Amino acid sequence: MKILVLEDNERLCNLIKQALTKNGYKVDTTDDGAQALEMITNGYSCFILDINVPSIDGITILESIRMYHNEVPAIIISSNHDLDKIQKSYEIGCDDYLKKPFFMYELIQKVQKFCQVKSTLLDLGNGYIFDYNKHFLIKDKEEVKLAKKEILFLELLAKDIHRVFSFDEIEDYVWEGEETTLINVRALVKRIRKKIPEKAIKIVKGIGYSIDADQIPEQK
Repeated sequence: MKILVLEDNERLCNLIKQALTKNGYKVDTTDDGAQALEMITNGYSCFILDINVPSIDGITILESIRMYHNEVPAIIISSNHDLDKIQKSYEIGCDDYLKKPFFMYELIQKVQKFCQVKSTLLDLGNGYIFDYNKHFLIKDKEEVKLAKKEILFLELLAKDIHRVFSFDEIEDYVWEGEETTLINVRALVKRIRKKIPEKAIKIVKGIGYSIDADQIPEQK
């Protein structure tokens, strides 16, 4: 599970990243609102946003997040105790508002509360089960070997089996920010299709890829 932290206090930002990483999360950080705005489509499962940051404030970032990712949890952390700011944050759609200073365990508890994966198993059909928490694929209880990018690709698609993930989102998540080409993405999908039921992954031309929910068993 990948989290974006927007915090311009370098020491606090590092402490948050260390705490989240220790608890098993992947963490990207930025101290600039404009940069955060460019990053919000990178396949994050949770956002942690300070309000008073350079370029674009955290509340404006939250508004943009809610335009594209209505279901992704967002936690505001701020030294701003102004009631209007707090109220506006909730009205826009933050899941919680944590006032600075705070204990790090408070933030971790909130992340664990809002960012839990409800189920870690995705049934791909024909005896194939992908565990996107433990990062492995099994076929009739035997492990199917996957390369790192194959795991990341299935992990991304498993986040929402009813959503089409764009080529840019796949590039950002699977190639972890490095540039790639459509040819490489298609080659990756071709390799994965040899290891799972071929129709489990579908392409929407000109947009991207998704799990074909119509071709796999109903998820429990």
